[in-house]
Amino acid sequence: MECAGKGRGTRCMGSARRRCGRCGAVAYCSVSHQMSHWNEHKEECERLEQQMKRADVLNDFPFTFSQEATATSQVCEKQGSRCSFLSKRGIHQLGMWMHECCCTHSEESSSSLASFDSSRLLDDGWNLSGDLCPCHDPISPISECVSSWLDYYEWRCIPLHSPVALLLHWPLTIYHAAHIAGVWSSTVETRKLCVHYLGPEKELLQLAAFGELLALFPGVQIHIEFIGPAIPRQRDGEKISLCSYAHCLDADCICNFSSENLSQIANTGKSTSMTLQLRSGFYHERYRSLAEDLCPHLVISPNAGIAAYPSWLPTIHARN
Repeated sequence: MECAGKGRGTRCMGSARRRCGRCGAVAYCSVSHQMSHWNEHKEECERLEQQMKRADVLNDFPFTFSQEATATSQVCEKQGSRCSFLSKRGIHQLGMWMHECCCTHSEESSSSLASFDSSRLLDDGWNLSGDLCPCHDPISPISECVSSWLDYYEWRCIPLHSPVALLLHWPLTIYHAAHIAGVWSSTVETRKLCVHYLGPEKELLQLAAFGELLALFPGVQIHIEFIGPAIPRQRDGEKISLCSYAHCLDADCICNFSSENLSQIANTGKSTSMTLQLRSGFYHERYRSLAEDLCPHLVISPNAGIAAYPSWLPTIHARN
């Protein structure tokens, strides 16, 4: 967790381990940063306190590894715990899992973003056997009954000890948001979905996981605009085509043959395709030009620290 007072005149003095005593939702590196941020935080503190009271409900997952995973993700200082979790499953520092622990520092992440090869990243697989990951078309079409992780794992025939949810929360959040916003049914009818995805960070290095949207929105032409300051300026405007699922380790699995790319047409009778476009900068700086080209059905910001970062305020105004 970053210091909520980061960028407020003085540099952070270390890790953000000093949590707000009331809400516990934000943390600071020092007393001075906590005091300087109070005028902004006090307006959100009570709301965040109420949300934090639901933390146990939000952490009530069906996975067999739930307690281990949530504990290691919440306690930043236990760096080795998350590494141990990944190592036990043979995925530590491999492919898309590389940025799921503290072994890859922020400087290395920035360097990776600046030099990433989208074609290579799309070749990154799950580094898991085929029975543990969604690497090919589902056995049955998706239904509106898929409303929880348990529903999803059962639909995709994935055992509850599989860790893929740690990466699939990116595409599943888009799917869930589409349902909440009432967009899903209209998308199925129009066969088009445009998403403005704000503030992407490490998911830019896990793009292959977004291939699961091909199963979640069958027969739909999906276009996602990734917009945020973490995208290097030299990558601005880059367009990426994603037409298959992240593959598994099984050499004889269909996902490791090029013919899998044609499965969407063969199985549904309709072509499902996805394009991802990178946009560098803040959303409020790019919104007007993007909306002129294609108005979004959904605007989503999974990494937004709206209460902590004032740079989000112009973006909120742009959307209102």
